[in-house]
Amino acid sequence: MRIAVVGAGGQLGAALIYEFTGGHDVVGFTRAQLDISDQDAVDAAMARVKPEAILNAAALTAVDAAEDRPIEALNSNAFGVRALARAASAHDATLVHYSTDFVFDGKAVVPYVETDGPNPQSVYAASKLLGEWFAGDAPRAYVLRVEGIFGTTPGGGPAKGSAAGILNALRAGGTAKVFVDRTITPSYVADVARATRQLLEMPAPAGLYHCVNSGVTTWLEFAEEMARLLGIDARLTPVHLADMNLRAARPVYCALSNAKLRALGIEMPTWQDALARWLA
Repeated sequence: MRIAVVGAGGQLGAALIYEFTGGHDVVGFTRAQLDISDQDAVDAAMARVKPEAILNAAALTAVDAAEDRPIEALNSNAFGVRALARAASAHDATLVHYSTDFVFDGKAVVPYVETDGPNPQSVYAASKLLGEWFAGDAPRAYVLRVEGIFGTTPGGGPAKGSAAGILNALRAGGTAKVFVDRTITPSYVADVARATRQLLEMPAPAGLYHCVNSGVTTWLEFAEEMARLLGIDARLTPVHLADMNLRAARPVYCALSNAKLRALGIEMPTWQDALARWLA
């Protein structure tokens, strides 16, 4: 397949480029190369590539900053997806768009499934939910919700996000503040990229999927396992979400079930296995 990867310079985008290169004809676009909120620019780029699939890893992920930059969040996370969906329609291409656990309000007690109703609690979350809806304008669309993205890719940039912050603090001998009450199902970029390729190559039924590693944990447990694998006597400070003065609301319980992927034969390894592979 001819595949266009948008957001190719990011953590997930780099993993997608790495996973699909070799078996497919891949063209990557970094944020500097393509502003997805510019419909004309998107149309021109896709006219050159004539993709059979568009993978959208571009997003504004600054959750707190989005509260003060709602237009930018909407342009990146919603209207940019609409532009890509329109381009996908023009080329009869499949669109793969990545969303987030933040679309839920975090009041669950068991992992969310794809049929659970979203209830976003922040500008970022609302913009991502709109992006999910706009993705459906493509003739064939996969919306993959990921969470707690972690990992790096050969030739890709440095890791970002909560997991990278914990890792950097541990290696520097500092103290890491970690949530003891935010319940998550982390997503290793290599496993997300592999699952994406499997979905496209099947091809699986289009629709919404939770693309996370298996197993429910907290950020504290995640950090403790990271320290154990590194052989570091960790200095971890457990914190509760309610005690943190954060600009945007976070879902407390935001674990996602990947049973729908498993039913297709796509097995997502445990987060412990994924973490060990990354750190190795």
